[in-house]
Amino acid sequence: MNAYWLRRLLYAIPILIGVNLLTFWLFFMVNSPEDMARMHLGNKRVTAMAIAQWEVTHGYDKPLFYNAGRKGLTAWTDTLFYTRSIRMFALDFGQSDDGRDIGREIRARAGPSLMIALPSFLIGLWTNIALALMMVWFRAGWPDRLGVALAAMLMSVSSLFYIMAGQFLVARLWRLAPVSGFVPGIDGWRFVLLPVLIAVLSGIGNGSRWYRSIFLEEAGKDYVRTARAKGLSESRILFRHVLRNGLIPVVTSTVAVLPLLFMGSLLTESFFGIPGLGSYVVDAIAAQDFSVVRAMVFIGTVLYLIGLWLTDLAYGWVDPRVRLS
Repeated sequence: MNAYWLRRLLYAIPILIGVNLLTFWLFFMVNSPEDMARMHLGNKRVTAMAIAQWEVTHGYDKPLFYNAGRKGLTAWTDTLFYTRSIRMFALDFGQSDDGRDIGREIRARAGPSLMIALPSFLIGLWTNIALALMMVWFRAGWPDRLGVALAAMLMSVSSLFYIMAGQFLVARLWRLAPVSGFVPGIDGWRFVLLPVLIAVLSGIGNGSRWYRSIFLEEAGKDYVRTARAKGLSESRILFRHVLRNGLIPVVTSTVAVLPLLFMGSLLTESFFGIPGLGSYVVDAIAAQDFSVVRAMVFIGTVLYLIGLWLTDLAYGWVDPRVRLS
């Protein structure tokens, strides 16, 4: 089992290196530091001296891979590839283009993102499973048909509509929650209550229909018919057999989502003024702060690979045959 885990973990290393190399190529070879300077300074009437000064100020004046002006190991370390790419593997992201420490900003913003992401994930997961079980319990009946119709309707509505409608109704009209903003500490729950509610509501349609299809597939298998033939009650069959076996794909799919919760929600945090990682990415893109964008791409890749590794572990835990592959 330990060899299986280690083998799956080693598979992620070349993927992370490849993504890091591709990101460096896109940001520094396709889009050169001179192009970055022109975008920040403005394309019109920008002198070569102003571009060179901007590159020196932001640390983009170094060679890409090899610094011929240095000797020994510093010829390789005093380069853009080492300072802007290799050092990310040690979680050293440097400074943003406005001079702030990126690592400190990420640590400060991870908390507000988790305050929204974790409750939304947990409440949404249990809500979707409960609704799916209800539709399976009343399958082919009017509650099942109504649930499927409502789920399809909720899936057809953009998440942006839920945000604007929630801000107008709950915050402005009913005044049950703040429109936007955030305060640290315990009082922060007032500001994340509405975003969590909207996140749960916007995910009910897709989640409940998907879980319903999983539980319906389990309900039609031979072991369920055998249990029903033995005289077991429908409630016992549903909760002790269908739910237990149907949770296998649910667990393995939700495990992959857990690391990505740290990345926050781009739309939710931006519209509600939550200083999380999602709004950090949006602000960096708007300000053309490529240092922050590169760091967030790297962190997103690491978290996604961790999610895939955890998914492989979950598959190996629930199905011993996977460990032999």
